[in-house]
Formats: sequence, C-alpha cells, structure tokens
Amino acid sequence: MDNLTALKNLVLAPYIMKAMRLIGVSRMVGGNQFRHQFATLGILLDYKYFNDSVLLKASLLHDLFEDINDEDIAEICHIDKDGNGVVSLILEVTKGKEELKEEYLQRLLEFGSQRAKILKCADRISNLTDLHLDTHTSGKILLYLEQTERYIIPMAQDVNQDFVKELTDLIGKRKKVC
Repeated sequence: MDNLTALKNLVLAPYIMKAMRLIGVSRMVGGNQFRHQFATLGILLDYKYFNDSVLLKASLLHDLFEDINDEDIAEICHIDKDGNGVVSLILEVTKGKEELKEEYLQRLLEFGSQRAKILKCADRISNLTDLHLDTHTSGKILLYLEQTERYIIPMAQDVNQDFVKELTDLIGKRKKVC
C-alpha cells in the first residue's frame, strides 16, 4: 500500500475519542497529555510511518494506562481490527507501577519490540522538545538527557538512524542551555 492510500484508509477517530480522556491530565511543561499524544503521532508521521496503523493508533493512547487508572482495556481491544495490537503495544511501553524508570527503560531496550522502540523514541523526542528551564531545573534536565543517551539513543540505533540524529541534536541543544 502506498503512503497516500495508507493515510486515506487510516481511521483515527475512535482512538482520538479515547485520547480525549487525557485532556484533563496536565503536564509539568504546560498543556495536557492529550496534546502530547498528538505531538507523538506527528513525529511518527514526520518520519513517514504511514503504513503502520497499530503504531500510529497506539501513539494517540501511549500514556493512557499510566495516566488514567480506570481505562477499560477490553473496550480499546474492540475498537477495530487493530485494537488488540494497539493495546499490546501500549502495555509494552507502559511503565509498571512498581518498576523504576531505569528498569523500565532497560526492559524496553533489551526486550522491546521494534514498534515499542519506535514509539518510545518518538515519545522522547516530544518530551525533549518540551523540556525547558522554566519548568525543570538544570540538574533534572541533565539527568533526563543522560537517561536519553543511555537508553533511548541505543533504541534509536536499533530502529531508525534519523531518530539518532534528532535525539542527539536535541540533547546537544539542551546541554548548551543548562
């Protein structure tokens, strides 16, 4: 399927409706989680992942299970033919309640599927774009950048060299600011 056909056939409306539950979840950088989900989707489209409907749909809901405790997983599974794959991918990129951030990232790095690594890289690009000194201390930003270098850059090397370039550029720019 060519890119135009893939995008014409992509039905996101039911996933957007589910993602709207994140409108009330604020982000430290301002705005809300709903907009972050769209930013992540936009990054995937920018990188031309047009033919992976599961990945694109999951990007709209990737933080849903962490941020909304009562979300009905079965309901998402039944949205369409991609529902089960979308839920599986979201669960794969969801940090466990008892899991430390470093353990979670190491798990994704070692055992994550290609889709999970792609989604995590797009998510981190969105997060780095939103990382500023007016919302985070320079120490916290530097720790986040170190974490990105240790875990996310190797994921990017596994899945897309263009991610490596953008992540490295964002890290360099944020380090200069700090």
